Formats: sequence, C-alpha cells, structure tokens
Amino acid sequence: MADPILDLIKAGAKVIDVRSEEEFEDEHFPNAINIPVNIIQTRTAELGEKTDPLVLYCASGSRSAYAARVLSQAGFKKVVNAGGLYDMPGM
Repeated sequence: MADPILDLIKAGAKVIDVRSEEEFEDEHFPNAINIPVNIIQTRTAELGEKTDPLVLYCASGSRSAYAARVLSQAGFKKVVNAGGLYDMPGM
C-alpha cells in the first residue's frame, strides 16, 4: 500500500521539523529542516515557493498541526501535517 507522505518526500517535498532545536538534535527525520513552531512565521522565506509541497512533523502532531495552519494562512498551498516523528515513514 502506498504511503502518501513517503510519496510526497520522494517527489521532493521539504520536510520541516517544528520541534525545538534540542529535540531536533536528539533525533530527526533524515534531511529534515528544523524550524521551531514558535518562529516559523519569521522563516517562511526558507520554505521555497508557496506552491512547493511541505511535510511538517513534531513529537505528537499538535505543534505541526498549528504550524500547518500558520503556513496555510500565509498562502502555502501544499502543506501536510505528518503527525509525530515516529509517524514518519521509516522511523
């Protein structure tokens, strides 16, 4: 069965870890970019075009859900909340 999150990543989606820097340093998804949820609004320039796919995750899915709403409201069109780190494919 296909994994839609994995398909997005394979197609070139940026993976954004919205946890704290400390959590990110402990463990993170391969090639993820760490942009903590509390500063994501100030770092949208790092996310590329507003039509580029973005996959967000945190520890449980709540911070990434909030960050996904923030980015959607900022005009990003393809934002996916993947949930927690261990919900990510291969973790």
